[in-house]
Amino acid sequence: MGKNKLARWAELGSFSNVIQPPTDDVAGKDHLVKGLWRSDIFKNNNPVVLELACGKGEYTLALSKIIPERNYIGVDIKGARMWRGAKTASETGSANIAFLRTRIEFISSFFAENEVDEIWMIFPDPHPGKKNSNKRLTCPWFLNKYRILLKDRGLVHLKTDNEELFSYTRKLARSNTLEILFETSDLYSLTETDKSVYNKICSLNSRYPGSENIADRILGVRTHYESIFLKNGIKICYLTFRLEKDKIIRDGWKEGN
Repeated sequence: MGKNKLARWAELGSFSNVIQPPTDDVAGKDHLVKGLWRSDIFKNNNPVVLELACGKGEYTLALSKIIPERNYIGVDIKGARMWRGAKTASETGSANIAFLRTRIEFISSFFAENEVDEIWMIFPDPHPGKKNSNKRLTCPWFLNKYRILLKDRGLVHLKTDNEELFSYTRKLARSNTLEILFETSDLYSLTETDKSVYNKICSLNSRYPGSENIADRILGVRTHYESIFLKNGIKICYLTFRLEKDKIIRDGWKEGN
């Protein structure tokens, strides 16, 4: 293991905005922070937004500046990557950002029912191939975890360069009659009409202050690797849908739907 990675891991443990409990402390158990993110961590009653598989936390950092009236939590298991986002947030004194280093399989150990308002997944591992579909962060097993910790009809956003993951998630949402608010297989070719529709959706949901130009502000955030994808001519897909509290998500979609 490189010295640089070891140094980052050591420094990560010193940041006050990072929670990283040992696996044995959360596997099948509730962490002390569960249900207390607003009161004990952020010390306000603002909405809580998760970025799952956040990597360096680029979206977490960007969203926290675009809509500072919210609390943001980047979740990932890879500490050396998370270090970058946590260090930047620490250096800039961003009080509405926290990072949680854990496996997403343990997400229920950290968040109480209805504690989360929104979830973002930015370029998660697509786990290609049908036999690997149950590992995807948008598979029924994970979605059923999210719908418990999310408020009823909470939003889930997926941004990916992988058409298989995009198609899989869209079909799953449709087969479970989830409300899809917006979808595109080419995010950076949106027309002004498309953007107007997205802005209207945000305005009607009263989720984004100043939502008249939210499409450009939020959907225009580009991660480091996303910029590389675009330079290589790879199209970016985006999907946002609601999860209903009492609707169990089932893996009933079929190829070709």
